[in-house]
Amino acid sequence: MTPQLTCFKAYDVRGRLGTDLDEGIAARIGQAFAQVLGARRVVLGRDCRASSAALADAVARGLMAAGAEVLDLGLCGTEEVYFATAHLEADGGIEVTASHNPMDYNGMKLVRAGSAPVEPAVMAEIRALAESAAFAPAAPGSRRDVSGSRVAYVEKVLSFVDVAALRPLTILVNAGNGTAGPTFDALAEGLAARGAPLRFVRLHHQPDGSFPNGIPNPLLPENQPVTARAVVAAGADLGVAWDGDFDRCFLFDATGAFVPGEYVVGLLAEVFVAKEPGATIIHDPRVIWNTQDVVAQAGGRAVQARTGHAFLKAALRETGAVYGGEMSAHHYFRDFMSCDSGMIPWLLVAELMGRSRLGLAELLAERRAAFPSSGEINFRVPDTAAAVAAIDAALGGAALHRDEADGLGLSFGGWRLSLRASNTEPLLRLNVESRGDAALVAAKVADLTARITALGGRPEGA
Repeated sequence: MTPQLTCFKAYDVRGRLGTDLDEGIAARIGQAFAQVLGARRVVLGRDCRASSAALADAVARGLMAAGAEVLDLGLCGTEEVYFATAHLEADGGIEVTASHNPMDYNGMKLVRAGSAPVEPAVMAEIRALAESAAFAPAAPGSRRDVSGSRVAYVEKVLSFVDVAALRPLTILVNAGNGTAGPTFDALAEGLAARGAPLRFVRLHHQPDGSFPNGIPNPLLPENQPVTARAVVAAGADLGVAWDGDFDRCFLFDATGAFVPGEYVVGLLAEVFVAKEPGATIIHDPRVIWNTQDVVAQAGGRAVQARTGHAFLKAALRETGAVYGGEMSAHHYFRDFMSCDSGMIPWLLVAELMGRSRLGLAELLAERRAAFPSSGEINFRVPDTAAAVAAIDAALGGAALHRDEADGLGLSFGGWRLSLRASNTEPLLRLNVESRGDAALVAAKVADLTARITALGGRPEGA
């Protein structure tokens, strides 16, 4: 019986090195990817993890064994693969990355021509062929360096911002020793050449696959103080931190306070509806009231999609939405191949700060008061489905509205909860929001935490 490859997940490849993923498996995945897609030209990039260069070489061998030309970006972020796949009119793209996963993990993010997501059925074909290794013979392909395409990427990203609207700002940027540093420097050079009055203070900027300052995942509360302190120490107006492959960016205001992702989604939604009246905005189902209210007040249309990049990208493409955002700090842009970028959001926020003459905390104060939320609280539970069912049985009967499109959403007039199993980890994720009542949010979080604990769960990190 053919051994199953355990590194294939819902919409990407990810696994423990030596157990789920090694160079041999990586080569087979590369060869299967090219054969299933009939790909003649494939963009290849990698993050800065110690294992990524060798895995990328293995993927390249597999792609070439299938007859493909490998367009090699070298060290780059995932969004640079997205951009180059469309810009170079390639048949697909692969970024070797484990993003924010532990040190002993790695993986791949895969896209089709035009940087479209690989559909689940096609991913299943790639997996089956990689498992069987029943590859068709092909004349060997080739490999060439296309790292120069970063120049065009910089032009594309900077096209989203009106440099003339920027005002002098000091911005603290924390690359977390991930892959963001060199790409950020190229963008900073482009901004300077256009006369942008921005001053940057760099922290943990050099790529270092040993991650001497910890795995870059600014969403974790324990990882936020280092950026917060640096913002205050630098007297910065804005702080920006990225994860390992910088497809997510996280913002801090001038006081060093972390800005929850749902409010950034609302802010960017407002920006895009102002630029394009009546525009459609996509949001995920976890925390929704602020975004829906912002979009409605601006005269746009808010559309909910399931959590996860494959679902958000599909929704953007199906609806023609100008922007989509997830509270986990993934931000998607129609004019960036309907893909996510960790560089475009902070530039748009800097532009908004310039136009409004307000700080980030001031821009968000009214929205945070109008729609307080708990932030995502993660629990380890013996059975996520049973836990969701138990909460539904206890509370669902009193709900004024229920939404089961992605986990369980229950609305009770003044407050709302979202409870769902993670797509990528064995966790139960809880979010609570209210209409103008932070004390109610705290009370409901305490009640739900007690209920989940009684079911054998415990808060992650406890």
